[in-house]
Amino acid sequence: MATPRKARERELFESMYSMIALLFILVGCVEVLDAATVVDVYRLIQYDLAGVPFGSRLASLNNHAGSSLFAPGTDLSRTVLILPVREVSITFIREYIGQRQPLGGLLLLLPRMFSSENRGSMGGGDQNFGEELTRNIVVELERLLVHSNIPYPVYFAFEDDNIGSVLADVKRNDATGQPATATTGGYKLVVSAPEPKKLVSPTMTNIQGWLPGLKADGDANQLPTIAIVASYDTFGAAPALSVGSDSNGSGVVALLEIARLFSILYSNPKTRGRYNLLFGLTSGGPYNYNGTHKWLRSFDQRLRESIDYAICLNSIGSWNNELWIHVSKPPENAYIKQIFEGFSNVAEELGIKVGLKHKKINISNPRVAWEHEQFSRLRVTAATLSELSVAPELLESTGGLSDNRHFVNEAAIIRSVKLVAESLARHIYGHHGKNIKIFADDSSLAINPSYIQSWLNLLSRTPRVAPFLSKNDPFILALKEELADLTVEVNLQHELLDGMFTFYDSTSARLNVYQVASVTFDLLLLLVLGSYLITLFSFLVITTRGLDDLISLFRRPPSRKVKTA
Repeated sequence: MATPRKARERELFESMYSMIALLFILVGCVEVLDAATVVDVYRLIQYDLAGVPFGSRLASLNNHAGSSLFAPGTDLSRTVLILPVREVSITFIREYIGQRQPLGGLLLLLPRMFSSENRGSMGGGDQNFGEELTRNIVVELERLLVHSNIPYPVYFAFEDDNIGSVLADVKRNDATGQPATATTGGYKLVVSAPEPKKLVSPTMTNIQGWLPGLKADGDANQLPTIAIVASYDTFGAAPALSVGSDSNGSGVVALLEIARLFSILYSNPKTRGRYNLLFGLTSGGPYNYNGTHKWLRSFDQRLRESIDYAICLNSIGSWNNELWIHVSKPPENAYIKQIFEGFSNVAEELGIKVGLKHKKINISNPRVAWEHEQFSRLRVTAATLSELSVAPELLESTGGLSDNRHFVNEAAIIRSVKLVAESLARHIYGHHGKNIKIFADDSSLAINPSYIQSWLNLLSRTPRVAPFLSKNDPFILALKEELADLTVEVNLQHELLDGMFTFYDSTSARLNVYQVASVTFDLLLLLVLGSYLITLFSFLVITTRGLDDLISLFRRPPSRKVKTA
C-alpha cells in the first residue's frame, strides 16, 4: 500500500511543479515590454586626442525616458533625457556636463532641416531668422559636446511624429510629478550595442590628377605648375551625419568644375597653356591637414620647386558678397601681390569683394589652421580662398551637424568657380589686367550648374569622416573615376592618420522605444494569477483525489526515527 501512496504523492508534486512553472511563464509574459516605435539614432563621436578622452564613452542604452520638465533634485542616473535641440539650454547642458552629474543617457532631437534628405533652400523673413537661430544653437551645442568627456551614451535623432508623441507623453507625466521609473512605468529606451572598439590603423586617401601644359619646341626646362587643392573629408559631433556640404563639399565641387573647364581648354594644343595644372583632393583636413602634409612630403624636390603657387579652396558655398584670401607670406611679397591683384581684378568685374588676410605661421607649433600653411612650411607660395574671415579652431567648422545642403547656395559656388577659373586663366595665358572673359556664360566654356548641383547633392548625402572611410570606399572611387575622366595620371595615395588621434566605432544604431507598465500593476496581476492558480490546483486535487491528499501535500513528513520505530 505504501508504494501506490508514494506514487500518488509524486504525481501530486509533479502537478504542483507544473502549476508553478506555468505561473512563472505567465509572470514572464506580463513583463514583456510593449514596443512603441523604432528610431534611427547617431552616436556622439568618441575619440582620444593625445591620449585624452573626448566625446561619448558608452554606446549601449537601457533606461527610462525623461524630459526637461523633471523636478529639481531628481535622480537621473537611470533616465535618458529626450531634448529637442530647439528647446535646449546650452547653459544647462554645459553645467550638467561640467559638474559631471549622473545621467542615464541623452537623446537630442534635430529638426528635419538638418537631415541630408532635406535639400530645400532657406526660407525668408521670420522663417530664415528662426532657422539661423536654431543653427547657431546646434553649432554651439556641437562645439560643447565634441570637446567634452561624457561618461554616458549621447545620441542624435531627427524629429518625427513617432518620437514626438513619445516625448509628449513623457512631458505630460513629468509635468504631473510622475516621472518614469520601475515603479511608475512609462517609456524605456533601449540601444543594444557592443562596447565601442578602437579603429585600428585608420587611413587617409589623397587623390591627384594632372593636366600637362604645352612645351615649346626644343624647350628642355620643366614647365611651372599651378596646384588647385581641396580637402574632401569632414568631422562633426555625429560621424554618420557629417556630410559637410559647405566645409568642404563646396571646395570639392568647385575643384571638379575647374578641372572640367580646363580639361576642355587643355584638350586642344592650340589652347593648352604653358603651365602644368595639378589637382589634389586631400584627406585629413580636420586633423591639421595631415593628408596634405604627407601628400606634399611625397613630392620630389624638383616637383615642389616647379609649383608657381597653390590655391586651396575651403568653404565657399554660403557667402553673400565677400571672400577672403588667406596667406602666410607678407602682403608685400611679390608673388602674393600678383595673386591678390589677379583675383581682385576678376572679382571687381564680377561684383565681388575680395579681402586679404595675412597670418604668419609658427613652424614649432603643430597646429595648422589653413591648408595653404602646409605648402608654406615647405616654402611653396600658396593661399586659401574662403568665406571664413578667421581661421577656425581645431575640429571646428569642418562639416558638422549644421553644415548640410539646406544652408548651401549653389549660386555662391558658381561665382567662386568663375572667380578662380578666370583668375587662373588670365595668369596662365598672360591676360593680366585685361577684361577678357574666357569662361563666358554663353560660350562652350560656360560653367555647368547641373554638374555642380549633381556633385553637391552627392557630397551632401555622403558622410566623409576620414577614419571611417576605407581605402576602397565607393565615394573615394567615385572621386577617382571623375578626376580620371577630366585629367591624366590619376593616382591614389594611402597614408595612416597620425597617432595623435584615436577613434572608436559604433557611430549609428537602432533605438527601440518600449512602453512599460508600472511594477504595482505587475504585482497586482501576479497576485490575482497566483490566487487563481492556487484555487484551481486545490479544486482539481480535491475533486480527483480527495481532501486528505491535498492536506498531505502540506503535511510535514515523518522523521527517520519515527519510521524506524
